[in-house]
Amino acid sequence: MTAMETGRIIKALSGFYYCRTEEGTYQCRGKGAFRKESVTPLVGDWVRFEAGEGEPDESGFLPGGFVTEILQRKNQFVRPPVANLDQLCLVSAVAEPAPSPLLLDKLIAVCEYKQVEPLLVFTKTDLGSPEELRRIYTAAGFRVFCLTDRGAEDLEPLRACLRGRITAFAGNTGVGKSSLLNRLEPNLSLQTAGISRKLGRGKHTTRHVELYPVLGGYVADTPGFGSMELLQYERIRKEELQHCFREFAPYLADCRFTGCSHTVEKGCAVLEALEKGRISPTRHESYLALYEDSKQLKDWE
Repeated sequence: MTAMETGRIIKALSGFYYCRTEEGTYQCRGKGAFRKESVTPLVGDWVRFEAGEGEPDESGFLPGGFVTEILQRKNQFVRPPVANLDQLCLVSAVAEPAPSPLLLDKLIAVCEYKQVEPLLVFTKTDLGSPEELRRIYTAAGFRVFCLTDRGAEDLEPLRACLRGRITAFAGNTGVGKSSLLNRLEPNLSLQTAGISRKLGRGKHTTRHVELYPVLGGYVADTPGFGSMELLQYERIRKEELQHCFREFAPYLADCRFTGCSHTVEKGCAVLEALEKGRISPTRHESYLALYEDSKQLKDWE
């Protein structure tokens, strides 16, 4: 008789789902009903699955049957395709490739919308100064870590944030996500590649999402992103966007008019804070760009 177990999906690859339990990791397939219901199990999901009998295979995986149930998620992302995150570590280089504040702020907005804590890591600080970025995002209320590409700086503050939590690493290709993970946990030995000089962007080295046990929690290395249109997937409406910029929060109740868009209105407390230097101009510029995108959403979307 097949036993039912509960475990977390730590890898999804080629139609197989690898479900981790205290006994080991089972190799399973998804039941056919998932396709009919347009449901896809995601890395990070807690699931019920059929546990088979027998010894582990040469890769160390235990035999399993079908994943039969996806347990309730606290959050999920389409890109990267992961679920039940505690944190999203957003990795940007200060040079080679140059950072995109708008792209970073898009990612942060989605984190806030999903109630996932963003951690900001700026790499390659030996190639340029991160101080302006550090100032902007620290003032906005985020934890910021500035690292060289191969330096010997103390990584313990970042490690402390990872302990016991589920953390995904995301950012453009070539910013050093895999290299950073290898430094945080040398036993991972993730594949890395340099920057393509011709294309000006990183070569893709990560082909799938996978959770790796690190410091009593898990971290996920995710496929590199070329261009991201997160709002296309996450659908943050313009009325909700103000809550995705945490530095706006102290001023939202003080706007003169209900339904203030914080874009051009007289009596807007957010715009007043912007004028007084309490909100970064680049952050507000990102808000304006995302607000224009959000205005294009139809009520039925």
